[in-house]
Amino acid sequence: MIIWLNNNFVSLEEAKVSPFDRGFLFADGVYEAMRTYNRKLFRVEDHLQRLNRSLNLIEINFTGTDGLEKIIYELIEKNNVKGEAFVYLQITRGVSIPRTHHFSQSQNPTVFITVNELEDEPEKRANGVKVITDEDLRWLRCNIKSLALLPAVLSKQKAVNAGVEEAILVRNGFITEGTHTNFFAVKNNIVYTVPESNYILSGITRKVVLQLCNELDIKVKEEFIKAEEITSFDECFITSTIEEVTPVIEIDEQIIGNGKPGEITKRLQAAFDKLKTIL
Repeated sequence: MIIWLNNNFVSLEEAKVSPFDRGFLFADGVYEAMRTYNRKLFRVEDHLQRLNRSLNLIEINFTGTDGLEKIIYELIEKNNVKGEAFVYLQITRGVSIPRTHHFSQSQNPTVFITVNELEDEPEKRANGVKVITDEDLRWLRCNIKSLALLPAVLSKQKAVNAGVEEAILVRNGFITEGTHTNFFAVKNNIVYTVPESNYILSGITRKVVLQLCNELDIKVKEEFIKAEEITSFDECFITSTIEEVTPVIEIDEQIIGNGKPGEITKRLQAAFDKLKTIL
């Protein structure tokens, strides 16, 4: 495997990061995850714009985002990715010796990019998935795509241990989002989703789905959903770069709707699939 690390293409075996890197010591950094369709990066401008926003919010001085797209395509070629590619991009504040909580604005960020062939699971989108709910114990800046993911990791592990796809997080009685997905619900042909705020990371696929709702004349209400009312909705679905638009057919062992992907969800899936083909 060839990766990009601090301005160089290097093999995985040659890659070295200082133990004093603040990403290692403090999770002091941000990341992005994106993918290709037809070997073209999907919504790369949106991803890089969000990356810049996260960098600015935690005050990491990195001015090289304009050159990242070219590097990613080179990395895909160097790794001989035949199908679609999944891209992981991470930027930390860099090395700080000795270890201190405060940081210097003059530090050189550590930039790491890796690509691998994407393993698609279309049956989940076709049949729907089961999820659980879990308490949202994350920090209050969830709108930053931070490396500090331990609460999400633990909730996702609960989902894995329960044999389901995802954990949908609940804060003060209201749904926020999944551990790595945005959450939508449908009632009386109206799509509901949590509004943008510090409580969620506004996903790129979430943004696309809202645009598709507008194009399809599907009414949307961006408002918080009470967790206790979620099983009364007609449909639910989750979105992310990998999951795309995935129906949720069961929450906490309670069937949603008729236990099958709903009609609004399927319309959005079809519109999203059409969008992929015209890249």
